[in-house]
Amino acid sequence: MILTGQEIKKQVALKRIHISPFIKNNINPNSYNYCLASELLEIIDNPIDPKSEQQFRKIQISEEGYVLQPGHLYLGSTMEEIGSDYYVTSLIGRSSVGRLGIFVQITADLGHLGAKHRWTLELKVVQPVICYPGMKIGQVSFWSVKGETKQLYQGKYAEYSSAHRSEIHRELSLTTNEITL
Repeated sequence: MILTGQEIKKQVALKRIHISPFIKNNINPNSYNYCLASELLEIIDNPIDPKSEQQFRKIQISEEGYVLQPGHLYLGSTMEEIGSDYYVTSLIGRSSVGRLGIFVQITADLGHLGAKHRWTLELKVVQPVICYPGMKIGQVSFWSVKGETKQLYQGKYAEYSSAHRSEIHRELSLTTNEITL
């Protein structure tokens, strides 16, 4: 079940959901609007090889904004630390932002129990669009879980709390003997 906005607010107060900073006006009927942090990574590899660490350039978004360009992959992050040991997070874009031609979190919207950090956001645009630090760029919803939880998230992205490139090259470098099914 998805939590309502009022239940998200209640669970934040009970410390079962972590959103910091928490802004009451960002509550929606069944989600919370998150904001874009001021730093972007632009992946500069062409083509991108998943067997290698991606090369990137850091971009600091000024108060005047930064123009995102089509054909480029940008990684941003949430301004807020978000997560929960009790509820699964789902991060998606906002319709207001989608109507500008900015696609946020198209493929990786599901978080894991226990992950509490600033989330990396995948950003693509269909035409040049200006983004600003602190703009409400997406929304997070929280879902109750059913079933036993054996452990909280401790995966390869747990240590990062800002935009971070893919670590898939770690998986692709494993030998067949290292892969357990």
